[in-house]
Amino acid sequence: MKIEIWSDVACPWCYIGKRRFEAALAAFPHRNSVEVTWRSYQLDPSLPEHYDGTELEYLSTRKGLAPQQVEQMFGHVAQQARDEGLDYHFDKVVVANSFTAHRLLHLAKVHGKQDTAKERLLSGHFEHGKDIGSREYLESLGAGLGIDAAELEELFTTDKYADRVRFDFEEGRSLGISGVPFFVIDRKFGLSGAQPAATFTAALHQAWQDANPLVLVDSADGGACGPDGCAI
Repeated sequence: MKIEIWSDVACPWCYIGKRRFEAALAAFPHRNSVEVTWRSYQLDPSLPEHYDGTELEYLSTRKGLAPQQVEQMFGHVAQQARDEGLDYHFDKVVVANSFTAHRLLHLAKVHGKQDTAKERLLSGHFEHGKDIGSREYLESLGAGLGIDAAELEELFTTDKYADRVRFDFEEGRSLGISGVPFFVIDRKFGLSGAQPAATFTAALHQAWQDANPLVLVDSADGGACGPDGCAI
């Protein structure tokens, strides 16, 4: 069973959704037969490499909301994150364009380290105030994953994997995805948002049953019991 997750590194609900999905997957009896792929999505592709301002200022300007309203939103999302064991610090978030971080995720996928890279990027951004637009930070993260220095150098001096990132954007749009996180199971089932773990559990079981239907082999010679009694 293949699960594709469209997500942005700069999306607070994406990290919460990741945790809830992981909780459901951990309890899923067929989890070893599930392949998870992270697909790229950007909430704001127009962001400069670095934004000269705080997350509060950025969202207030972009959404046209009063700072007090944005602070209330931060409080609500931070509480949801705490419920999943995450420690958000919106006052430390560095606002930056996530395109290069998505390219790094595609490089990490080649090395079988995509999920680990995604986890570290999300944690760095929301819990530790790391700059996801910084070459120095991304190089350090890549090196920590065991990626060769020459490959990281190529990533930052060329546009390698940029086409794959853009392909993810286009494919997401073709599927009607307009917000993240968005979970697609076997290209048959779609779940939008950071759903409760129970919802992910139900979707996993439904998708598995759809992909592996029970085949009934009937035999006239087999004894059986029913509501009206047992065959003699």
